[in-house]
Amino acid sequence: HSNSVLDLIDSSQTLLSPSTNAAEIARFVHHQTSDKYDVLRSDENEEGDHEVTAEEVDIAHQVLTRYYRLIVMDSGNTARAANWRRMIHHTDQLVVPVTAIEDRAEAARLTLQTLESRGGHDADLAANAVVIVSESTDSKRSMSGDALKRAKAEAQRIADGFAPHVRSVVRIPYDPALVNGPIRYDSLQPATQRAWLAAAAAVARGF
Repeated sequence: HSNSVLDLIDSSQTLLSPSTNAAEIARFVHHQTSDKYDVLRSDENEEGDHEVTAEEVDIAHQVLTRYYRLIVMDSGNTARAANWRRMIHHTDQLVVPVTAIEDRAEAARLTLQTLESRGGHDADLAANAVVIVSESTDSKRSMSGDALKRAKAEAQRIADGFAPHVRSVVRIPYDPALVNGPIRYDSLQPATQRAWLAAAAAVARGF
């Protein structure tokens, strides 16, 4: 099906009805069989101009918490947007993924500083955040030994910069399997698998 979060919001009254069967959520999410999770897609209509409101974030969250014990919300860093701020309101554990490139790291730092400046729940989220720093990759060719060393050094420098301000920082090594195409866990190098396991553990400790 082609249903998105907007269709789920439109059908929220039905999905929240006590008489609705739990299987009804399958009409709106896409089940990833091998990975055992469901995806609720964003609206992909390029001609549409609807922007999800803060109230609609509340509705979607209310529906999803009825059907799922764990919800992962993915969003751009639009810290001033009402819908982004409402997502933060519902967040229990903030995870900040960063590619080890200075301008991207700076954008992440500014987002954390914005949350910290707001105080209360937002500041607590920033202080308890998990930052995941991925070594920069070259999508056009395999990285040389010197390039890998530079990428590791830069990732470590950026990770060290976040460490005093958040609960945990995890570095993810360069891995060709993460450069292009679908990501398959079994295709990752053992060091990458261990790093992502450490990242998941760091996130889980925040619940």
